[in-house]
Amino acid sequence: MAFKFVVLAALVAVASAGVAPIGYAAAPALAKVAVDTDFDPNPQYSYSYDIQDALTGDSKSQSETRNGDVVQGSYSLIEADGTRRIVDYTADPVNGFNAVVHKEAAVAKAVVAAPAIAKVAAPLAYAAPVARAYAAPVAAYAAPLARAAYYH
Repeated sequence: MAFKFVVLAALVAVASAGVAPIGYAAAPALAKVAVDTDFDPNPQYSYSYDIQDALTGDSKSQSETRNGDVVQGSYSLIEADGTRRIVDYTADPVNGFNAVVHKEAAVAKAVVAAPAIAKVAAPLAYAAPVARAYAAPVAAYAAPLARAAYYH
């Protein structure tokens, strides 16, 4: 235990002097950190979109606004059962991400006519192969005779 402490103390002393001991690599020099000139300390944006497709019945929208570290937004979509889900959300460094989900009553779906399907003629009847009759082979030998029990 004492030997390990002495070796570690020697390594620390040599490393603090700026010289790497034999078998060890020197600590890398601190590099200058490049400053990103495109960094925006107060990012701001706002966007939104809305899709209403009468052909497929697709209906969805989203909007979001950011001011610094605070983001607010909402989105909506039609669920499989026809209800509309609306989600309002906020995110900030103090409260984290919070979302409130609302549902609205079922929305009438647009009826899209299905494409006409061409009728296909019934397939031809399949004829099973004809069974061939073969004569059974003729017995060419007689059965063995029964043996009588033999007692002494």
